Amino acid sequence: MIEVQTTTPHLTRPHFDRPTFPPNLSIFVALIVWTISKDLMNYSEAIKRLHELQDPDKVVFKEKKYGIIAKNSLGIYHKDLSQLAKEIGTDNQLAVQLFDSGIYEGRLLCSKIFKPRDVTEPLMEKWVSTFENWEICDSFCMTVFAKSPYAVKKITEWTLREPEFEKRAGFAIMAAYSMADKKSGNELFEQFFPIIIRESDDERTYVKKAVNWALRNLGKRNIDLNKKTIAIASEMLKSDSSAAKWIAKNALKELQKKNVRMSDYPRAVYRRQ
Repeated sequence: MIEVQTTTPHLTRPHFDRPTFPPNLSIFVALIVWTISKDLMNYSEAIKRLHELQDPDKVVFKEKKYGIIAKNSLGIYHKDLSQLAKEIGTDNQLAVQLFDSGIYEGRLLCSKIFKPRDVTEPLMEKWVSTFENWEICDSFCMTVFAKSPYAVKKITEWTLREPEFEKRAGFAIMAAYSMADKKSGNELFEQFFPIIIRESDDERTYVKKAVNWALRNLGKRNIDLNKKTIAIASEMLKSDSSAAKWIAKNALKELQKKNVRMSDYPRAVYRRQ
């Protein structure tokens, strides 16, 4: 009778810096373990990197030069945060963790690594209620909100808000969405004109600048919207509101240039061969 010797395979403990997994552990489970461990490590590393990049002098400079006042700011420029975001890649879990850290630049970094299509309305409402300056407002609106499924809905809702940066957010989304949505027809964007007219008398600096931004971007979407935007702005010049006149005059200065650059969206219509 032949005696068969049985042995228990040696199990190697996973090492998450350079992941190796025991042969009897499924690849699926192994990837989950690796992903969770990586995210936890990335959060600590991201916080560490933010503190390495901090510069108190930049906090003062940004406040004096750009009017950016933020709580718990480390003083990091956008270009450095963008580089860090490239290293991290898209990571929703880490993004939420960074936002909840309370560090201002952690919140800015959140806006750069969160996948727009995954954002929820409750999360949008949570984030917009914390906006304290134009920088963080515009960063979220341009990179997350305008590319989300709720962009048009939030334009409608937030442009009616009273808090300055929540209202600005509505118009910042409008401005960014005019370039982010490359396929919708003009009828979708024409519904924004009455909103702009309605709110053009808001004298607050960061609201009227966002209204102007939205108006200019609508006028640069394509030649037909350009003509309609110029007509709207020309009517706004007749307003008694100084804010409306400033918005209109500034927009017309750009949109009536001979060499104004058009995006020609949707290009299936405006760049047909």
